[in-house]
Amino acid sequence: MVQVNHGPLLRKLALVVLVMFGFAFALVPLYDVFCRITGLNGKTAVQPATTERAVIDSKRTIQIEFLAHADTRMPWQFSGETARLSVRPGEMKLVNYRVFNPTDRTMIGQAVPSVSPGPAAAYLKKVECFCFNRQELQAGESKLMPLKFYVDPDLPDNINTITLSYSLYEITQSTPAPTLAQRK
Repeated sequence: MVQVNHGPLLRKLALVVLVMFGFAFALVPLYDVFCRITGLNGKTAVQPATTERAVIDSKRTIQIEFLAHADTRMPWQFSGETARLSVRPGEMKLVNYRVFNPTDRTMIGQAVPSVSPGPAAAYLKKVECFCFNRQELQAGESKLMPLKFYVDPDLPDNINTITLSYSLYEITQSTPAPTLAQRK
């Protein structure tokens, strides 16, 4: 009986498994970068837009719908003060969202935006947004969170309605605890 040495084949297969495992972890950040560049999947910018913008297009009106919901594991109450708004491209607008922490502990939340239709994400310019920062609320605290934005006048003519949706997630556990020196 001839013995076959499977060692080299097993090493190659183990290497393939390791590479596939590493690639699986790299997919999420790569997908995020791809979506931010292309505007695919409604990803919006995570940095403020400049306040410099084109002249207001008074011949066109865009409907903006605002949605807000908290993750099922997030006990905060989260809502927008405005459900729908008509805007002219280039016109600066300010809307507010409300958040309330009904728990007996301090919590930290992060809002993640999404825009529909996806291509409109590149034209919705947020100058100021609560989604740029983590939101910390003490037990029983409520807060008004502003969103200042405009729609770029270069928005394609076939887009007449934009839906801006925020999902709120708890990130208290992912935030490093303050050191003893920071607490004093």
